Amino acid sequence: MTIDITDTQYLVDGTGAKTAVFVPIQIWENLLEDIEDLKVIAERKDEPLISHESLVAELKKDGRL
Repeated sequence: MTIDITDTQYLVDGTGAKTAVFVPIQIWENLLEDIEDLKVIAERKDEPLISHESLVAELKKDGRL
């Protein structure tokens, strides 16, 4: 299914100023998913980094790779 951003609609007040936006539900769901991803990134920003080699070794040790 293709989502067309031109399907977006606006609610305007008496002066014509935009006060709200209506977007297709698929765009809304994608935005919510992006927000959740950004939240997780922000929560984990201070976690120590590990090298790719260390990660692979740990996954092998745990039998996950």
